Amino acid sequence: MTSNLIKKMLDNWELRSAHIKEQVSTKVVLNREDLVKIEALAEAYKMPASDLLADLINTVLLEIEEQMPYVAGDKVIRIEEGEPIYEDIGRTPEYMAAKARLEKQ
Repeated sequence: MTSNLIKKMLDNWELRSAHIKEQVSTKVVLNREDLVKIEALAEAYKMPASDLLADLINTVLLEIEEQMPYVAGDKVIRIEEGEPIYEDIGRTPEYMAAKARLEKQ
């Protein structure tokens, strides 16, 4: 039983270590009301405000990516299961291209 607990602990440390390697610092300007909310949440959950803010930003960005609308154009780019798939002329392709370019830098 102890070895299972130690394995879980080591796995947690590994995840945390990988997460810390990916962190970067940036300046964020907030209005006072939002800062108060962040600090209050951080206090309530007993965690650093910077960690809470990073989690909030990460969660919102994932949600935005899921919610970006597909806007069908006129051009058929492929056929799937006999159905035409039209080129996305919305913001998603531009976002994905910019994201890929920035990730390579």
